[in-house]
Amino acid sequence: MTTLFIALGAFVFYIIAYNTYGKWLGSKVFKLDAEAKVPSVELEDGNDYVPTSKGVVFGHHFTSIAGTGPIVGPALAVMWGWLPALIWVLFGSVFIGAVHDFGALIVSMRNRGQTVGDIAGRVISPRVRVLFLLILFMALTIVLAIFGLVIAVVFRTYPEAIAPCLFQIPLAVLIGFFIHRKGGNIMIASLVALVLMYVSVANGNSGWVGWMNGEMQKWDLMTWVSLLLAYSYVASVLPVWILLQPRDYINSLQLLSALGLVVLGLVVAAIWGGAPVDGVRPVLEIAAPAMEPSVDAKQLPLIFPFLFITIACGAISGFHCLVSSGTSSKQLSCETDAMFVGFGSMLTEGFLAVLVILACVAGLGLGVAGGGGEILMGADAWNARYGDWSTMGLGAKVGAFVDGSANFLKALGVPAQYATALMGVFVASFAATTLDTACRLQRYVVQELASCLLRKKDDDEEASTIVISANPLSWLVNKHGATIFAIALAWWMASLPAAVGKPAGTGGLILWPLFGATNQLLGGLAFLVIIFWMRRNKLPVWFVAIPAFFMLALPAWAMGYQIFIEAVGASESWIAQERWLLVGIGTTSLILELWMVIEAIAAWRRLGTDDEV
Repeated sequence: MTTLFIALGAFVFYIIAYNTYGKWLGSKVFKLDAEAKVPSVELEDGNDYVPTSKGVVFGHHFTSIAGTGPIVGPALAVMWGWLPALIWVLFGSVFIGAVHDFGALIVSMRNRGQTVGDIAGRVISPRVRVLFLLILFMALTIVLAIFGLVIAVVFRTYPEAIAPCLFQIPLAVLIGFFIHRKGGNIMIASLVALVLMYVSVANGNSGWVGWMNGEMQKWDLMTWVSLLLAYSYVASVLPVWILLQPRDYINSLQLLSALGLVVLGLVVAAIWGGAPVDGVRPVLEIAAPAMEPSVDAKQLPLIFPFLFITIACGAISGFHCLVSSGTSSKQLSCETDAMFVGFGSMLTEGFLAVLVILACVAGLGLGVAGGGGEILMGADAWNARYGDWSTMGLGAKVGAFVDGSANFLKALGVPAQYATALMGVFVASFAATTLDTACRLQRYVVQELASCLLRKKDDDEEASTIVISANPLSWLVNKHGATIFAIALAWWMASLPAAVGKPAGTGGLILWPLFGATNQLLGGLAFLVIIFWMRRNKLPVWFVAIPAFFMLALPAWAMGYQIFIEAVGASESWIAQERWLLVGIGTTSLILELWMVIEAIAAWRRLGTDDEV
């Protein structure tokens, strides 16, 4: 029953946190006003600025921030023991992650929907804007490359997930036109979409669809990455109401309902046992240690700081500030909806991370297939999947969650094939919604960065525009040019081989260790921007300053260790290890962070009598 108590306790903890700490932030600190002007109304353009109900924006926001991060990170971090992973998720998501997401959303809404990077240039210094945009650019390039590879790995591992994920695209477009152009009832559209998506999962591996899935499973990683990035281009340049909003919304319905089924399955497994194995329902027990005693034997890195960057999404993720300030702030139709979207989405993601932990440390113990085809139970199942750190590749991390959560569904009587297919779709859909949102965000960043670097100082705005248009790189200011540049760079990075003679795509995954550190570092820098905005508006900053210091120090420590100890300090040269990209991006990120912090310290000393921002 320990597993059930943990799940219920986490749920109650998040409900209390939302209704106490969240409401305090909204009413007493940020002073949300239902009558305040919001960017979506003031700057409505039918493309990026579109007034939207909070339920739809929540769907977009939650599915965008909750990619594979809150799945892959916790699925790996439980190797240090389930207890430290659980504590970090619970307290990190409430006191750091939710504050970060909510704060970034409010700061952007109060600044005409501008991105955090753009706001940094005004609240700290113009030079910081460029530094922040460069960091955003590198972080989003890694996200696009990594998440494209993640979805490709999921499709190759779980081919039954391919057709349902592809089916969501035309369905989303139809829903978008039905609601936005025809004024259709969102409830009817939601129920129809949900039923159709579950039907598509049931038929995802049968008939000609199954044959098609089997053929597409044979495609190599880079074929999938190319198609996924091409889709991201289309999703990025279309108006948000055509594809981005409805896809994220209907995905959120399927994903939240699937989460509900996983919770229900956990309850049934805890009370009556899992699906019968040889006629007996196995008892649901935690098969993993609370604290891993064999740290050296399993080749685990230092728990401090690496636990805190391994679990990024699910506790605190810098990528979320880009979603808050890049898309969600341009869609909310009422300022008071920001708490539900910003604070509420992060707590929901935290609860997802808790379920991932329980699926990996308890769900696996209900039975998984061994190497010889036998069914492994309990600690044997855990040890078979969690041998040591070096064997936990991307597929193994995703597989641990899929198999563990599928066991919860099977406890409800859901057929094994359908349960596995649904969880495969679950992972791929989360990653896909993050991919297309990240591409749109990267387009904003490239356009802002290009405008900032190409524009010469000129008091005449029209003359400055002429200067940009005459520059041979002016195509980067155009949304199509910026998007093509973004996906081309991500494709190149994803395509790198791990070594000479290795397949294309294997080297891109080398960047996965850097993803967590860069992501967390971005969160710390976003906190800096929030602090400066709050200070300039004479708001209390202590509850932001503490997480900011934490999220600036730990990622820098982890990144420095990865670069100078693991890569450069290894017996084999980092060039021979094919880690030159990791070393290059990591070193550049550290230099930019240090530079931005120095700029922030200098700007802080000048604060006091500045106008509100």
